[in-house]
Amino acid sequence: MKKIRLAIVGATGLVGRTVLKVLEEKNLPIDEYVLFASSNSAGKSLKFMGKNYIVQELNDLSFDSGFDYAIFSAGRLNF
Repeated sequence: MKKIRLAIVGATGLVGRTVLKVLEEKNLPIDEYVLFASSNSAGKSLKFMGKNYIVQELNDLSFDSGFDYAIFSAGRLNF
């Protein structure tokens, strides 16, 4: 079976954190989560699904590695 990769853009904002909370509650069969945010939040650690995730900076190359799904809850992004 193919492993599912999910990108979450805007993970550190209010809506993004709510998305993370709902994803934890639903416990979907997602194999890999990647959290993105602006440069202001990049490098922060978020506890999610019992693990610590380091938030990555969203940039032009962020989706080059390929994702099966993405959830966008970004407000104002500075590129």
